[in-house]
Parts: sequence; structure tokens; C-alpha cells
Amino acid sequence: MQVEGTMKRRTVSALLWKFFERGGRAVIELVVQVVMARLLAPDDFGALAIMLVFVNVGNVIVQSGLNTALVQSSEADEGDFSTVFWMSLAVSAVLYAAVFLAAPAVAAFYHMGHLAWPLRALALVLVVNAYNAVQVAWVQRELEFRKVFTATVASVVASGAVGIAAAIAGAGLWALVAQQLSYQIVNCLVLAAQVPWRPHLVFRVSRACELFSFGWKLLASGLLDTGYRSLSDLVIGKQFSASQLGYVSQGNRYPQALGSVLDGAIQPVMLSAVSRVQDDLSYVRRLVRRALKTSCYLVMPCMTLFALCAEPLVRMLLGEQWLPCVFFMQVYCLTYALLPIHTTNLQALNAMGRSDLFLKLELVKKAYGVAFLLVTAFVLQDVYLMVGSYLVTGVISTFVNAYPSKRVVGYSYAEQLRDIAPGVALSAASAALAWPVSLFALPDAATIILQALVMGAAYLGLSRLLRVEALEYLLATAREIVAGRKHRAEG
Repeated sequence: MQVEGTMKRRTVSALLWKFFERGGRAVIELVVQVVMARLLAPDDFGALAIMLVFVNVGNVIVQSGLNTALVQSSEADEGDFSTVFWMSLAVSAVLYAAVFLAAPAVAAFYHMGHLAWPLRALALVLVVNAYNAVQVAWVQRELEFRKVFTATVASVVASGAVGIAAAIAGAGLWALVAQQLSYQIVNCLVLAAQVPWRPHLVFRVSRACELFSFGWKLLASGLLDTGYRSLSDLVIGKQFSASQLGYVSQGNRYPQALGSVLDGAIQPVMLSAVSRVQDDLSYVRRLVRRALKTSCYLVMPCMTLFALCAEPLVRMLLGEQWLPCVFFMQVYCLTYALLPIHTTNLQALNAMGRSDLFLKLELVKKAYGVAFLLVTAFVLQDVYLMVGSYLVTGVISTFVNAYPSKRVVGYSYAEQLRDIAPGVALSAASAALAWPVSLFALPDAATIILQALVMGAAYLGLSRLLRVEALEYLLATAREIVAGRKHRAEG
């Protein structure tokens, strides 16, 4: 019990710092993106989305699943961290050279002659990330997420200032490149000032093979997932237009940010916690269930409210020129509401060392996902149906991702549906009560505030009335934290 109590305290502390990191980053990025969306054109954001395809795929290859292997391994030491760093650095150098040479061809394919040099500059992120990914793995392994919080806030503020200044100066697309690049550089430097690990001239071939034997499956899975998401950007940019891609990317950006704040704070901490107790299956099951219940209870109402307020929110923050992204934003909100089911099950598999199952799931999901994408883009030729197909894919994938959990951790899909049912039902009921506010023709700010108040009061009120377990757990945990701090202060 003492070990379990210690693990709970460390996990809750890590969760709070991870939440602060995600939340702080999202709030600052929201302000920065709103300002830059008013300064730059949809075409600029569409061009950035195309360039990020190559950078994001490159980052997956650079990490090669090795950062997760470092977190999951019970035997990782300083030599392993250095081994992973040198592998990642070598891969990043090769990839950067490939992107540098291919940049003119990419620019020509999309009929954007100005894209080559911005892409070459942005690809430098790959080299920086070779070091940064190992730093983050060290922090995640040690559950010291406070360090990530400090680095994230500093890098978001600095990169936001750089991006806005460049946009005001008329840099256009280069302002977005400067923002992305400065974020990664500052993040790496601030983490380096806090994390004691430094690379040494150590490379263990045997350990590299062992870590890669776990990581290569995550590499393949990551390439499938990133490639699938990137394929949609490449298709929209080519089949439709850069402006349309700009609307889709903006519609995705804000729901994704909110999902990363809530669900993204819980899941990395769960990976670290489960990997430490993976031999105790009953404890693992309790951790996974708790993560799913808590994440769903927080994510689903927030995403539902976001979808409800999408139109007045876009009009107020981004301006009338961005209203075409409202539909995409609402679809992505509903899609990201399903995040807890996906990530809880996948992180549990990683923490239990079952990256083989993770890869098999990705192969299955991407098979029908790509089929939906290609049919809607090239047969039906409708970008709205294409984005809508992501929601259909997400719903089907909840079952696919949950299927192995019954065998691995003893947590069936039926049990998971029962655990998330309160969040789904209460979110729908609360949204139904808040929707009539939109009929009053109030100013946008008043509509958003009133809908948020009505839905929040309804959600919390119904939760207390029905004694929803997730709320009771959150309140009990908050009381424990306050009591613990008060006890330490008195001691």
C-alpha cells in the first residue's frame, strides 16, 4: 500500500505539471495564433501545413520509437540515452539533406515557387529534435514534468513574439517558419539548462538493437499515423487549394490544442506510471480505467462546448474571413472527443511492452482510413465529406483500439463503454440545455459566455446529482492535495 500511495502522489504531481504545461502552451498559442491569423492569409497557413507534412514525418523517423523505448525500459541508463541520441542525430542529418535536395521539387509540384527555401529552413527542426526528444524521454521517465512546463512556456512565449514580430514586418510565410523553428530551439535550450543528462561519446550496439527491437514497431506505427494525417493535407493542397487547406488546418488546430491539454496531459503520465508497475496486472487495470474515466469526463464536455460555440468563436477571434473553417472545427471537435478511448488503450499497450499489437492496430486502422479518404477526395471530390470521414474513422477505431485490451490488461470494450457513458450522456444533455442560447441573437462574446455558463452548470450539477464517479474522484484527489500541502506547511 505504501508503494501504491507513493506512486499515486508522484503520478498526481506529474499529472498536474503536465496539465499546466499543456494548458499554458495552449493559452499562449491561442493568443499567438489569433494574432497571426489576422495578420496572415489562409494561403500562408495552407503552405505551412504542406511543409509540416515533411517535418512531422521526419520527426517520427528521427525518434524511431526510441524515446518511448527509453521510457518503457526498466533497465535504461546513461549509456542508453547517449546511444539513442547518436542514432537520432545521424538519422536527422540524413533526412535534412534529403529534404534540402527535394524542396524545389515539392515547390514545383504544388505550384508554389516560394516554398523551397522556407521548407529548407523549417526542416532544421529535425536536427534540433534529435536532442530534444531524448531530453523529453529523460523527463518523462523520471516523472519530472515541471521541467517540461518551464521549457514549454518559455519557448511558446519566445516563439510567439518572434512570429508576431515577423508577421507585422510583412514576412508572410517566413513568419510561420520563424515561429516553428524558434519554438524548438528555445525548448531545447531551456530543457538543457534543467536536465542533467548530456550526450557522451558512448554507443552500445547491443543496446541499440534491443531498444530498436521495441522502437521499430512504434516507428512503423508512427509513420502510418503521421503519414495518414499528412496524406490528407497533401491531397487537399493538391486536389482542392492552399486556401481550403488553410481553413481545414485552422479548423483542426484549436480542437487539437484543447485535446492535447486535457487528454495529452493524462496519457504520457499514465505511460510512465504503468511502465513502472507493469508486473502487477490488477494495479495496471486500475490505472488504465482511472485514466480513461477521468480523461473522458474532462475531454468530452469541453469538445462538445467547443463545437457548440464554434461559429461565434471564429467570428470573434479570427474574423469573418475564417468562417469557412467552422464546419471543419466542429467535426474535429467531435473527432477529438474520442481521444481518451484511443490514447488510453494505445498507451497501455506501449507501457506493457506490446508495441507489436500497437503496430497491428495501426495497419488495420489506416487501411480503412485511407480508403475513406481516397473515395471522398477523388471519387466524391468533396472536402467536407473528406473531413467528415475522419469522424467515421474515429468511431470505428474506438473498437479497434480497445479490442486487445481485454487480453493484455483485462479491460474489455464493453467495460470501457460503460465507463465513458456518463461523460457522453452528460455532455449531450448539457449541450442540449445550452444550445437555445444561440437563438437569442446576442453579441458573440455574450453568446459564448452564456453557453459556457449554462453547459458548465448543467454538467457539474447533473454530475453531483447522479454522483458520477469521475467527479467524486477528482474532488477527493483535490482534497488530498490540499490536505497534503497544509500538512507539510504545518510540519
